[in-house]
Amino acid sequence: MGAISYPAMNLPFPIREECPPGACVCDRERLLCDPQGDVRVLRLTKQEEKRLIERIEAARDLADLLHLGDRIHAQLGIRLRIVPGSNEVRTVRGFDIHLEECPGLCRLTRKSIPSAVRRCLDARPDIAYDILNSHDLLRDA
Repeated sequence: MGAISYPAMNLPFPIREECPPGACVCDRERLLCDPQGDVRVLRLTKQEEKRLIERIEAARDLADLLHLGDRIHAQLGIRLRIVPGSNEVRTVRGFDIHLEECPGLCRLTRKSIPSAVRRCLDARPDIAYDILNSHDLLRDA
């Protein structure tokens, strides 16, 4: 089978390498073939993803973590959602942390960024308490 050429390959920035066939469900090819597609997510190369994970893990407080979420959305078009889970929250595993689905977002990235947020919350429980407080779970306690 010959190489597939994508019209959007002439992007003014480096893009993430293609995942091995069958290893991912990111719809990268469909995104690259769509002239109206939002290709910002492809800016997240493996090296940039490592830098982002380090930055998430180093978040100082909730404001810093929320700012990172805003920057992820502005630069990559991905929304990061961090809310207390529907059941009782006893550990950081009780938080619902995920990235919204979008074409081009690698399966591994969908796991690595929420994992980095969990590590951040483990290291700084005050951020977890602030998230709970922002959702009225510990108000006036």
